Amino acid sequence: MQIVVDLNRCQGYAQCAFLAPQVFQLHGEEALTYAPAVPDDQLERVRGAATACPVQAILAGEQAGADAG
Repeated sequence: MQIVVDLNRCQGYAQCAFLAPQVFQLHGEEALTYAPAVPDDQLERVRGAATACPVQAILAGEQAGADAG
């Protein structure tokens, strides 16, 4: 699965970094980095992170322009 984070929308709440720390990392107070290709063992964590994002900045699977599988 592929993901895209709208970094203009992201407000640095870091819910994603708490829920999927192997994919999302917060550097400093608001600089988010992430792995666009999600490892299979992290799929559920990333889906949870996308759902938990207060500003819905994370697009996953087909929403990100890639296959959902």
